[in-house]
Amino acid sequence: MSNVTRRELVAATGALCASLAAPAAGNAQLVYTKADWKMEEFQELVKKAVRVRQVFDVTAINEGKFLNNIKNALNGFEFGFGIPPKQVQIVAALHGPANMINYDDSMWAKYKVGEWLGVTDPATGKPAVKNIFLASTVAKAAGKEDPSDEKSSYQDKSVEGLQRRGVKFLSCHTATEEQAKQLIAKWKLAEDRETIVKDLQAHTVPGVLITPSMVATVALLQIEGHYNYITV
Repeated sequence: MSNVTRRELVAATGALCASLAAPAAGNAQLVYTKADWKMEEFQELVKKAVRVRQVFDVTAINEGKFLNNIKNALNGFEFGFGIPPKQVQIVAALHGPANMINYDDSMWAKYKVGEWLGVTDPATGKPAVKNIFLASTVAKAAGKEDPSDEKSSYQDKSVEGLQRRGVKFLSCHTATEEQAKQLIAKWKLAEDRETIVKDLQAHTVPGVLITPSMVATVALLQIEGHYNYITV
């Protein structure tokens, strides 16, 4: 019987634990654990020292109208109530169909998201083959702007435009798992669910935080972070 060093034993034990924790080949990882996501980034949102904390709980895309609501909230706080932007934290908690807004143009094209979810590109009148809610057409404000100018950054309701103003977008891992299953059924895809989930999450819009379960996330934002809750 060969001797096994302590280092070899620790390495073997670590590999065994990793194999037990990982989903079996072909199986979906339906539930995230604390080690699977950036929990510390979420805790920063919970503990952020600001006067206003507001979470928008969004499931329906509804032509992206919730983005306009967020833009109006930002303008109301800043100009209507005189609250400095640095004292406002808005979180866009996207799950259900709205979760797909967290993924880039390549995913919308590859999985025909516009056709699947009935999202029409106003520029073409056809199902969107890109994430029409993502890109900003407004240059970042270089100086003082008229907030009532429809071409100003204050009227920009794109994801990128709102991110520049400090809005934090969240993606739901559970929703992505469910949507991957739906995509397989809809388009008769050969890939397994976890392959599609990893593909989508590899193309998450920069700055978006993936959370384990949005219904749990929103609850903790309210309970521990004292976020005002809005659903639109």
